[in-house]
Amino acid sequence: MAAGVRGRLPNECGQRSAVAALLFCAALGVVAPRPLAAETMQSALAKAYQNNPQLNAQRAIVRQADEGVPEALSGYRPTISANATLGREYSSVTQTIPPGAISPKSPGITFSDKGLTAPRSVGVTGTQIFFNGLQTANKVRKAESQISQARETLRMMEASVLLAAATVYMDVSRDSANLEVQQNNVRVLERTLQDTQNRYKAGQVTPTDVAQAEAQLAAAQSTMHAAEATLMTTRANYRRIIGVEPAALAPAAPVDRLSPSTLNGAITLGIQQNPSVTAALYGVDVAQLQVKIAEGALWPTLTGQYAFQKQNEPQLLSPKLYTNEVMLNLSVPIYQGGAEYSAIRLDKETVDQERVTVDQVRDQTRADVVQAWGQLQAAKAEIEAAMRQNDAAARALTGVRNEAMAGQRTTQDVLNAEQALVNARQSLLVAQHDRVVASYGLLSAVGRLSARDLGLPVPVYDPQVHYQQVRDSWIGMRTPSGQ
Repeated sequence: MAAGVRGRLPNECGQRSAVAALLFCAALGVVAPRPLAAETMQSALAKAYQNNPQLNAQRAIVRQADEGVPEALSGYRPTISANATLGREYSSVTQTIPPGAISPKSPGITFSDKGLTAPRSVGVTGTQIFFNGLQTANKVRKAESQISQARETLRMMEASVLLAAATVYMDVSRDSANLEVQQNNVRVLERTLQDTQNRYKAGQVTPTDVAQAEAQLAAAQSTMHAAEATLMTTRANYRRIIGVEPAALAPAAPVDRLSPSTLNGAITLGIQQNPSVTAALYGVDVAQLQVKIAEGALWPTLTGQYAFQKQNEPQLLSPKLYTNEVMLNLSVPIYQGGAEYSAIRLDKETVDQERVTVDQVRDQTRADVVQAWGQLQAAKAEIEAAMRQNDAAARALTGVRNEAMAGQRTTQDVLNAEQALVNARQSLLVAQHDRVVASYGLLSAVGRLSARDLGLPVPVYDPQVHYQQVRDSWIGMRTPSGQ
């Protein structure tokens, strides 16, 4: 029996050494040779960047914001309208010319007429605003600031989606490896149970040893099934975020090369580049421009108008009528009930609110950067500790098994050592997962988690393209995409 156990030990130790070496390489970000069909972190993030519905919806919101500029620019352009009328009218007219109206001695004349007419007319009216208290100019600037704010919100969504994609990529890698660890643990415990039963038949152990091996195997099988369920859920999340089913995933490396080297540098960069901060700053600009728009209501308004009208049979006694007029209209507001002053005061309070929001967002960003930095440093330390734990647990198991063959250790000691090795492997898997995710989390906190910064193999979405396509559009209902 001892010889049979010794015959399996080198194979099991060799498996443990190979697993430990693979985990060590993954911890250092070393990519081992893999099949051509293997998915990489870069390709997975590229698919999420292209396919994620949340990100695509936010891009549509930015395109909606682009239309605010041509809408505001319409205030500089004339408005032209045409009109036409056609009807049928019955009239009865009586007119009196008083005496002396035609000549000093002319008698008074009274005549009447009645009948049906078909009045019809066509006309054109054009209006142009020349001055409205700079409201149009401020509306254009406000719309442009809203576009910039929407683009920063898009950057936030991009970073959020890429961080979620990187996290779920590592989740699938961790859970897949954990399932393999649990499956291997079940196989090892099955052999341990078989060996214990054989030793029991030979009278070397008691029924208690057999029961202990059976209990450990049952617990391992339960843990394995739980790992299968966890992996199934993680794969579903992968499909939801990245848009495809996970294939064979290659080991992923941290992205420390893109991160600041010091905590103070990370805080400074986060306050300057985090899209939450820049979006809040654009919010202040929007609020200030709204104050100027509201103040424009107190200024005079100067408009020009041209109207042409041609009428046929407008009245029973007037067969034709032509009008052609050009006018300048000046409107000076004096008092409108005070509503305009209330609107100005309200908008000024909004400016104060937006400024306080900027301070709040900066404080939150600083806290997020510090938290992400701490998580990254902790993950680095956990990697080193987990690797030492894994190596020590593997050596301890080998020693306990050798001592058990010499009768110096019990079956329970062997089972405990095997479980300790499984726990060490799980700790290393979790540490590797946290190490990579924490590096992406720090990039997100400092505002550098984007397709361009990561160099993803995908065309980068440029919101400026759609903006230039629609900014100076005077007419047309079709979008640049053809809808």
